[in-house]
Amino acid sequence: MFRETPVSLGNMNKVFCSQWLSDRQVVFGTKCNKLMVYDVRSRSLDAIPTLRPRAPWPGAEHQTGIHALQINPSRTLLATGARNSCELAIYSLPTLDPVCVGEAHKDWILDVCWLDDEFVVSGSRDSRLALWRAPPAAPLTPPHHDYVAPLAVRECRAGQKIRALTFNQRWREIAALTLNGYIHVFNAETFRQTLSRKLPSCQDLVCLATQESGMYAIGCKSYTLLLDCRTLQSIKKITSRYNGCGIRSASFRGDMLTIGTGLGLLMFYDVRAGKYLESNIHSSKTVTLKASRGYVFPDEEADGYNQVKYVPAIYTHCYDDSGTRIFTAGGPLPAPLIGNYAGIWQ
Repeated sequence: MFRETPVSLGNMNKVFCSQWLSDRQVVFGTKCNKLMVYDVRSRSLDAIPTLRPRAPWPGAEHQTGIHALQINPSRTLLATGARNSCELAIYSLPTLDPVCVGEAHKDWILDVCWLDDEFVVSGSRDSRLALWRAPPAAPLTPPHHDYVAPLAVRECRAGQKIRALTFNQRWREIAALTLNGYIHVFNAETFRQTLSRKLPSCQDLVCLATQESGMYAIGCKSYTLLLDCRTLQSIKKITSRYNGCGIRSASFRGDMLTIGTGLGLLMFYDVRAGKYLESNIHSSKTVTLKASRGYVFPDEEADGYNQVKYVPAIYTHCYDDSGTRIFTAGGPLPAPLIGNYAGIWQ
């Protein structure tokens, strides 16, 4: 029943992360270091100023863009990346006024997760996790903001380059995915590492999601892995059904796992039934939402990669509160290609 309304993003490069701010606004971050708000009703885009570093920085060409953004449980603060990709930025909501910049990491921040309304954790390619306390609403007049240090920094033992983080509320633990193929668990109360496990033959680990019951879903090159969070043992390998597809984003809503792929497809897996959602009309067919092409540059080279027709990768997707609308976004998978894709499904 979902129909896509494409969202035009001009010449922005690759949308990496997104969340609904309200029932009419979506906030998203891009590889070209833009933090944007899209108004669904007026179809307008607004740029939010990124927060400047205090120290001299190497310049825009050495940044990776904004890979992560997350709103705290009471929806009063937004944590994301700053202008320097190694720094954390916190804004107050709904005004999006700057609150502070967090300085600690030596390499790009690739994910963040809130533990509650004031504590937030960042994970970086420097293989470290940092725990921050958001200062109370800043008395400073915009565009000024505080610079803060973390409460604690932890090296991820056995881990190289943190790619994704999630907070498991039921078990009060933080799970981190590292690019050398491990999942690590930290106790959220003590901020100490309690468990690490090498994942079975996983290539290209990209995304991590938690179900309320405490199951982890990990997206990698050719399948999604479901893990029991108590033992970190594999419960199920969900093959992607499409060869060489690559899982780029994953999220749970109850027992439904939504998977965004590198082939421009959004798929739905029913954890309880143990199978992909099937069409009511064609019971043999899996329900997939196929993204529109978006924008890609240089266009003539786009179809040359792997000799297949170009489709955008879905790097991020998010449901609105009602679960009746999905914002999907991304762009080209090959690094040299510049482009973007965004759509609202309803």
